[in-house]
Amino acid sequence: MRAYDNKIIFAGPVGAGKTTAIGAISDIAPVTTDARASDMTLNRKDTTTVALDYGVLMLDENTKVHLYGTPGQERFDFMWDILSQGGIGLILLLDNTRNNPVKDLQFFLNAFRDMLKAAPLVIGVTKTDLRASPSIETYAALLEKFDMRPPIFEIDARSREDVKKLVLALLFSIDPGLES
Repeated sequence: MRAYDNKIIFAGPVGAGKTTAIGAISDIAPVTTDARASDMTLNRKDTTTVALDYGVLMLDENTKVHLYGTPGQERFDFMWDILSQGGIGLILLLDNTRNNPVKDLQFFLNAFRDMLKAAPLVIGVTKTDLRASPSIETYAALLEKFDMRPPIFEIDARSREDVKKLVLALLFSIDPGLES
């Protein structure tokens, strides 16, 4: 039997939960490249991803999904293009407690616009328990202006089940006939 390898990209601003989400769903111990934060990131957390996060999700004995998390800081944006090459889809995580998560959404849609021309998008909004606004409806209305209607979920990046929803929604966006 032939093995199938796929690649999903996790992107979003610093602190949105990319490293945590990959760790929650990966079937291997994730590879991380966290370093001590030395800039404004210190206001949000002690460490930050400087190259990538990597994990693997085995869908079945022949289907492997490689999970790549991008650094959230714009100064590492060169890694975004490198990591997104060959990606079958983008999971964008947004931190609802940031100053302007709607602006973050617009920024990352623009940053990954080339990838999104050919690959589906799923959005996970984190920390809605700490700040409920903007709502899922607000994000959906903004996306509608760009003629985009991706699945949007409120998630806890620590929850394997929540992250699994994002991955399955992305895979169903690619192939609606997939079995669960």
